Amino acid sequence: MEGSDLALYGTDWCLKSSALKNGLQSAWVDFEYFNVETDEQAAEEIKAQYNGELKFPVVKLAGKYLKNPSWGQLREELKKNDLL
Repeated sequence: MEGSDLALYGTDWCLKSSALKNGLQSAWVDFEYFNVETDEQAAEEIKAQYNGELKFPVVKLAGKYLKNPSWGQLREELKKNDLL
């Protein structure tokens, strides 16, 4: 991953994707956002993690994939990785 240790994979219409994106922006956390509906490479990366199924939102943090995390779960992971 270039430029960031954190990536969010989601869609623009998914409320949970939007909530996570807004939370990260509000906390001033540097991350990359990938729309899995318009970015085929991002979609393939997620499908490779979940037996060919496209899941979202998914957060990639320090090489670990978190499927559909709550904001609280994500905050804890960010703290563990000194990003918050």
